[in-house]
Amino acid sequence: AGPAPTRAIHVYTQREVHGTVGSHVTLSCSFWSSEWISEDISITWHFQAEGSRDSISIFHYAKGQPYIDDVGSFKERMEWVGNPQRKDGSIVIHNLDYTDNGTFTCDVKNPP
Repeated sequence: AGPAPTRAIHVYTQREVHGTVGSHVTLSCSFWSSEWISEDISITWHFQAEGSRDSISIFHYAKGQPYIDDVGSFKERMEWVGNPQRKDGSIVIHNLDYTDNGTFTCDVKNPP
């Protein structure tokens, strides 16, 4: 038997998002899968600060619950606005600061 076929999940985000200091910005993440959305779907947002090599996990959605990671400067300023059943994994960052400059990555897993 050969390797089992993998079914890709396609994730779409905006290439660039701009916000002014003190305002808020929505980081949209939509996805598409040919499979039904499993109850085990998970969504993780990572942040890599500009000029940094390390990326940190700032948000996690798993087992039907959103979790804001207890690291970095985002924990008090983040809001989950997504709805996995609508193929949406978006978050909002409030009270933007200069230090929020960097790369945000949305990672979606829909097991099995």
